[in-house]
Amino acid sequence: MAATFGRRLRRGAASTAVAALVLAALTTSQAPAATKNAAASAPEPAPPAGTPIDGGSGYFTDLPPHKRPVPHVRSHHHRGHGRFRIAMGPAEAGIPATVLAAYKNAAARLEADAPGCRLPWQLLAGIGKVESGQARGGAVDAAGTTLSRILGPRLNGHGFARIRDTDGGLLDGDTTLDRAVGPMQFIPSTWSNGGPDGAGWGADGNGDGKKDPHNIFDATLAAGRYLCAGGRDLSVAHDLHRAVLGYNDSSAYLRTVLSWYAFYRTGAYEVPDGKGVLPVHRGGPDGRSHRKHHGGDGHPAKGHAAHPHALPRPKAPKAPDRPGGSHRQTPPPAPKPAEPARLTALDPVGDKALTATADSAFATAPTVRAKDSAGRPLAGIPVRFTLTGTTGIRFPDHATTVTVTTGEDGLATAPTLHAGTKAGAFTLWATADGRTVPAVDFALTVKAAPAPAPRADALVRTSDAKVTTTAGRAFADGAVEVRATYHGKAAAGVPVTATMVTDDPDHPGHPVENDRGPYFTDPGATGAEKDRPVRTLTKLTTDAHGLLRLPKIATDTHTGTFLLRLTTADGTVLTVELQVTAPAGS
Repeated sequence: MAATFGRRLRRGAASTAVAALVLAALTTSQAPAATKNAAASAPEPAPPAGTPIDGGSGYFTDLPPHKRPVPHVRSHHHRGHGRFRIAMGPAEAGIPATVLAAYKNAAARLEADAPGCRLPWQLLAGIGKVESGQARGGAVDAAGTTLSRILGPRLNGHGFARIRDTDGGLLDGDTTLDRAVGPMQFIPSTWSNGGPDGAGWGADGNGDGKKDPHNIFDATLAAGRYLCAGGRDLSVAHDLHRAVLGYNDSSAYLRTVLSWYAFYRTGAYEVPDGKGVLPVHRGGPDGRSHRKHHGGDGHPAKGHAAHPHALPRPKAPKAPDRPGGSHRQTPPPAPKPAEPARLTALDPVGDKALTATADSAFATAPTVRAKDSAGRPLAGIPVRFTLTGTTGIRFPDHATTVTVTTGEDGLATAPTLHAGTKAGAFTLWATADGRTVPAVDFALTVKAAPAPAPRADALVRTSDAKVTTTAGRAFADGAVEVRATYHGKAAAGVPVTATMVTDDPDHPGHPVENDRGPYFTDPGATGAEKDRPVRTLTKLTTDAHGLLRLPKIATDTHTGTFLLRLTTADGTVLTVELQVTAPAGS
């Protein structure tokens, strides 16, 4: 990726410096708001519930051209360099090379990490346009970091939320109040610890090992993850609108972002870094538009009002004269998804009762098929899968609900479910989003994970006395008693196998079961089998104190030193010598 950055920098270097000077006069609004405070000094509670995520700040209200032709490519020839191609189109459709690469990189990452989200890069471009003017027209270095910091106004409660400093000024340079930072305008506490599980939305989009809100790759990946959070499916209008409104809870803001989103979908092309068109109109928290230039520190330049409510609503920009009259520049309507064929049923496919062990994944994913009245499969139907009850089961990214659109075969398959640690019976509902057809309920059962097998890392005899007897006689009861321990503590319930062994003559050093000398008897045998020699005994288990006393050991007529090998399931071994002497006078 570094090589790619380098090529983009060389291509746009001549204009980047100029853009940095011009764009230093611009400031952008805030994006995802603080939910937790991160500063070690002067901690302040997060804004109350209902506060807009961006603190109620303003944004660039410039709108796309009324006419949106698709950019075309023109071929040119240059002596000594052969033919090359230049993308042509409206200037507003040009996106700086590194910024465009960051949008596409974030969308590709989310396509792999959260495929059900369906995040288009053009949506990131629309938000980036109204938040920072595409990182001040592409004023970034080869790695994607802005040439100067992009800071929003101080969140002092005058027209915005009041948020005291949460980062010690590390990200925004302000040790008193917070400001939104970077090309996607994250509030410091949101970047550091305001994301899912308190980990923060910060991301490393360019693989340099750092999470920097002033880097376009890091900031756009973080914004993409925020937009996709909660199992949103951005191909569904409701989810798309709620995601955008999370940046600024304003219908005017939503229309502005969607107008740029629709504009970029009709055709956008790459321009050198620093050559992006610079927006100039900003809207205050009340949605009114006004022209205001800001320096890199977020303060208004001289001669301009500091409060967004102090300026009157300006006249709408006048469009070029056209035959038949002029046109007022208005945001185009949001794209409407095509209405799918009439849905009459959702049918389960496969087993409706699914089981998994705690803290593992379900082997089978819930699947339904959408059908019309003739039983034909329907494509393009959004199906919402929702978990109910106090369950630890989750979809990827800890989501409890996801939306999946049916394919050509009418099938919608939920992402992999993870069981969590809570055992019990739970329900998953599959519903056709926005359509009144019966839901499908899946019965999910999470079984408790089996307790880990008892382990022992040491076996020792409880006595140092020699184990001896005379041939033909049994050893004394309890002659062999051992204690099992694990990490120095008594190991109860440890399975042990006892085997009479001898060295394999064909493979020295490899013990095999002995066919002579001491032996056990089968405790479950009866009749003639009761005294049958058994030289391997299983199903022995240590007691609550880690002790195991071996059952009666008999002998035949063979004398000498014999070996008893005790082995645990995890490979701990103890070898005990058994001495058998000849009877007196033999």
